[in-house]
Amino acid sequence: MKRLAATIASLALIASSAQAQETNAMPKSKSMLSREDVRMVAPALDKYTQDRLLGDVWKRPGLSPRDRSIVTIAALIARNHTIEMPFYLNLALDNGVKPREISEIVTHLAFYSGWANAMSAVAVAKDVFAARKIGSDQLPAASPPPLALDEAAEADRATRVGQQFGAAFPGIVQYTTDVLFRDLWLRPDLAPRDRSLVTISALIASGQVAQLTPHLNKAMDNGLTQGEAAEVITHLAFYAGWPNAFSALPVAKDVFEKRPR
Repeated sequence: MKRLAATIASLALIASSAQAQETNAMPKSKSMLSREDVRMVAPALDKYTQDRLLGDVWKRPGLSPRDRSIVTIAALIARNHTIEMPFYLNLALDNGVKPREISEIVTHLAFYSGWANAMSAVAVAKDVFAARKIGSDQLPAASPPPLALDEAAEADRATRVGQQFGAAFPGIVQYTTDVLFRDLWLRPDLAPRDRSLVTISALIASGQVAQLTPHLNKAMDNGLTQGEAAEVITHLAFYAGWPNAFSALPVAKDVFEKRPR
């Protein structure tokens, strides 16, 4: 809690010397706006930022600061919102997200939010990593030994998708099996629960709730609790907008009600 309080305090003082150093180390187009910048245009937005977002949402106990950082980074990448990304990447590292996990989040979202969005995130993250002297020894291997595959569950998924779409769309069905679920999801440097957290955050942030049911069930199978899932949606209302959050509510409610108790 002390670490979180200190981190939030540092965010509230965007114009501090540490922030100035970060701004100098990175291109202007990627630096976070100062509070004075915001006040010049939208003083009410600055007040909501300090009082509600930083003073309330980030302090809610239903989701750890580390998880909130993962959710926020996933939302920013999914929406290709890079101006605040340097700060939130630094915040994530301060909150215990490892460099190799950030690397895996970016890679994962190339598949779930598009290659261009992932490359935009790389352009920002490389400067953050350089400023913090994060080297290749702290990054995941390109082709590490995979996690164990749940053969029965994957066979069931592949059969269902193949029967539904295989005849008309053989290419994407094959890539879904070979690349997503037999490769990407088995990479070991992002825990299955965190990989699910990234996925559902990106889906909600992008308004892609049609895919939310299977992935929210997978997230809960991977250890995300109902309370944490609800808090993810609450957090994303601020970072992806109320319409995207409210679009997720009936889907999540249905998942909660249908899961065995």
